[in-house]
Amino acid sequence: MKILIVEDELELLQTTSKYLQKEDFVCEKATTYFEAEDKFISYKYDIVILDITLPDGNGLDLLKTIKKSSPETGVLIVSAKNSLDDKLMGLDLGADDYITKPFHLAELNSRINSIIRRRKFEGSENIKFHEIEINPEAKTVFVDSQPVDLTKKEYFLLLYFITNKNRVLTKEAIAEHLWGDNIDLVDNFDFIYTHMRNLRKKLKKMGANDYLQTIYGLGYKFGD
Repeated sequence: MKILIVEDELELLQTTSKYLQKEDFVCEKATTYFEAEDKFISYKYDIVILDITLPDGNGLDLLKTIKKSSPETGVLIVSAKNSLDDKLMGLDLGADDYITKPFHLAELNSRINSIIRRRKFEGSENIKFHEIEINPEAKTVFVDSQPVDLTKKEYFLLLYFITNKNRVLTKEAIAEHLWGDNIDLVDNFDFIYTHMRNLRKKLKKMGANDYLQTIYGLGYKFGD
């Protein structure tokens, strides 16, 4: 899952990013309104952690932009202790939740996971696609109740496909989602094919049907 953290307090930004990366999120950072706007226009995110008070603009205006261009993106607003009006306005504008400074990183992580479950998995603890079942909390995969041994990238690749089932995903979109915007520096995407081949092989070995389709000239699709 890919997160954009919009925060102008550099120490808090770095601490939050490091913590969430340890939780296996792909994190990108923005310290200003315009930097965040530019990143959001250029890339896709599952969650935006949005500080309302920014040095060059109001985070609530950025929230309007996010909800207009990408309503499926989850937003967790960060507010000061005494800014109840901002919290309420943020929720009215479509934010999924809010957290007040100072906050515990474990609580932030819990709120993020709750938003992901609601938005991506209809509130379910586990994700099921026919004989394949994923437990996002434990990051485990089962085929017909038998565990599948996947690497981290294979796991997140499968999760990305299942949460976007029956949609064509380009190699560029897959790479950028799983590795972040630094993927722009890569010359080719041959490594994606290797991950796809290994994932397909491991799922088939455990008895899963082959749901992964190559759409020539476009990318890949996971579905019936």
